[in-house]
Amino acid sequence: MVIEQAKRVLKIEAEAISALTERINESFVKAVDLIFFCKGKIVVTGVGKSGLIGQKIASTLASTGTPSFFMHPAEGIHGDLGMLSKNDVVIAISNSGESNEISQIIPVVKRMGLPLISMTGNRISTLAKSGDVVLDISVKEEACPLGLAPTASTTATLAMGDALAVAVLDKRGFKKEDFALLHPGGSLGKRLLVRVSDLMHTGEAIPLVTENTVMKVALFEITSKRLGVTGVIDDEGFLEGAITDGDLRRAMEKGLDVLNKKASEIMTINPKKIGADALAAEALQKMEQHSITSLFVMDGEKVAGIVHLHDLLKVGVV
Repeated sequence: MVIEQAKRVLKIEAEAISALTERINESFVKAVDLIFFCKGKIVVTGVGKSGLIGQKIASTLASTGTPSFFMHPAEGIHGDLGMLSKNDVVIAISNSGESNEISQIIPVVKRMGLPLISMTGNRISTLAKSGDVVLDISVKEEACPLGLAPTASTTATLAMGDALAVAVLDKRGFKKEDFALLHPGGSLGKRLLVRVSDLMHTGEAIPLVTENTVMKVALFEITSKRLGVTGVIDDEGFLEGAITDGDLRRAMEKGLDVLNKKASEIMTINPKKIGADALAAEALQKMEQHSITSLFVMDGEKVAGIVHLHDLLKVGVV
């Protein structure tokens, strides 16, 4: 019974969202244009469950490059309408379109000459009649078996809000770098903002030996720099190869006199590299792709640094 009920709810809500696709029309395009060309802020308002959905819509718009905030209509009629300015656009949400608090702020919005986007499930309601644009969020039925608790209707409203935000995002040409600037905290921001140059080891911290260096010296370079690798450069400073712990193990398994060999005899040629301006997330992807733990950072043909998986772990890129 529980499983059947849950499946019924999901089916109803999925159908409610699916039905919205038929309502993406010129009204939706006009709503997107009002938001896109807004010179002020997008002010989202709603009461009850609609208000909670409105808060999420305002947050999504703000996080995707559209300045916006949520204003509770009950607080609005007691002074918070002072938040509105002449260049704003208002999005009012009410499934019935007759919420008392919304109805009380509509005259102020109209008096200020602010564009009003009405999101309602009732196209003959006060809110619908007052809107410059009406977005139909009506549903065939609520998922609540009593038909009382807002369920499918709030899901549809949330989906319509997401459709608006994404359409505006796309029209704005909003890129992942822009998204990162608005989300600097946590691993998401770090993946999109931190670059290899911010993390790489440079100067004396770079493990490097020449092709003719004997392995007993190269081994000391590997252990002393504590990165499990050393680069091998030629007489002109160009990177020719790398020696890792794995290279040493494989050479020993072959019975080679490793310590008395030259670095050029043990190294793996063409080690994996990356540019200093690359995102740290790109370095991580490259490490995962090739099952390695470090990358040499290049400035042209010369080694500028080295970045290790541990460096990415420390800053939370992973």
